[in-house]
Amino acid sequence: MRLFSILRSNSFFSASEQQKIVAAIGHAEKQTSGEIRVYVESRCRYVNPLDRAAEVFMSLKMEDTKARNAVLVYIALKDRQLAVYGDKGIHEKVGNSFWNEKVREMLSHFNRKNYAQGLVSIILQVGEALRLHFPYDGATDINELPDDIVFGR
Repeated sequence: MRLFSILRSNSFFSASEQQKIVAAIGHAEKQTSGEIRVYVESRCRYVNPLDRAAEVFMSLKMEDTKARNAVLVYIALKDRQLAVYGDKGIHEKVGNSFWNEKVREMLSHFNRKNYAQGLVSIILQVGEALRLHFPYDGATDINELPDDIVFGR
């Protein structure tokens, strides 16, 4: 999928934008047992960004969540590619069409240069899907994965 043109991943989002993205992850996760992570890097090692997202997903140990309900939002800046990758538990509930729609929506935001807002919007929408299928249980739920943005190479 096509994305946008930016030169430096570590300076792509301002500190304020990074805080908004991390806050959106925290907000979404307070309503679900699901987990959301954002991974940003310069180049995608594969032709298909979904393959790279799957590799990153595994390297971040996101498949280790109890309900297999983690979601990765993957962005390769210089290669202008992105993917949204959901683990088995959530994928079985929402299917390919949901992920494809989220990518289209992010692209719509990104094409208008609304990068951080596009991510926040998608994170909240993914969080809502996770809430529907994996509601938060205050007695048992814990934050299984960090909420920070991961910047690769």
